[in-house]
Amino acid sequence: MRINRLRPLAVAGLALLALSAPASAQSRVGTNVVYGMYSGTALLLDVHYPAQPNGFGIIFIPGSGWSAPLGYAAAPLKESNQVEMYVPSLIQAGYTVFVITHRATPTFRYPAPLEDAQRAVRFVRANAAKYGINPARIGGAGGSSGAHLVSMLGTMGGPGDASDADPVNRESARLQCIVARAAPLDLLRMSPSIGTEAVALFLGSRVIESTPKTAVEYKTAWAASPINYVSPDAAPFLLIHGDADRTVPFHQSEMMEAALKKAGVPVKLVPIKGGDHGPTFPGATNPPDYKTEMVKWFDAYLRKAGPGQ
Repeated sequence: MRINRLRPLAVAGLALLALSAPASAQSRVGTNVVYGMYSGTALLLDVHYPAQPNGFGIIFIPGSGWSAPLGYAAAPLKESNQVEMYVPSLIQAGYTVFVITHRATPTFRYPAPLEDAQRAVRFVRANAAKYGINPARIGGAGGSSGAHLVSMLGTMGGPGDASDADPVNRESARLQCIVARAAPLDLLRMSPSIGTEAVALFLGSRVIESTPKTAVEYKTAWAASPINYVSPDAAPFLLIHGDADRTVPFHQSEMMEAALKKAGVPVKLVPIKGGDHGPTFPGATNPPDYKTEMVKWFDAYLRKAGPGQ
């Protein structure tokens, strides 16, 4: 009888323990955060929070040929299927990931997408305490056109304006570690490739290496090419590229690798044998685990990065 009387008490005690025990942490997504406004239009990003944050943040920009579909039902860039392919590996490793939408062609052209990417970095840096990340150590990852933009942020960056009334604009847009998949890095040397059409739309004109250097078109393409901003201060780069890429030539990553090595910047090129353009490298034969390579690179270099520049 005594046992029977104690049993309800035991059950009640277990219930109290269950209620008082902390729930296991889970990853989550904060959607449609406004990181800036352009002529009344909100610039949005999604924040992917890891279950166990490591204190570091990564800007992720999906590839799109710098373009975006138009229409009420059109999905924003931040909802690209590339997000579900790459971001889980990062949040599982503890990184807080910021996936951005930027202005795009055909409505906008260079430098609009870059300006938005810079604004996103500044916004994240200005709100680093809120997101639980180190403002001096922010990485960037992306594919194709998104890789182009994060590559610009890892080389050119963009200093903040200390006198600006907006505290966000006082922050640096420089990233400290880059993972770039199939990135167009020298827009003057894209030919021959399928990607030249997207480049022409992005720049607002068709330009090739033989274009006179005094021409406005040449100067614009030069200014929009990450390779031209490589210096010893550039971020460490992991370049992942299919060697059968018909949209962005594999040579683009080879040239960037050479430029970074010459500048004494840590760089690694991971060729995907037989891989064409796209987040899954179609046609690839026995591809390496490039997602693991991505995480390893951030683990090795983002946490070692110096103060933002």
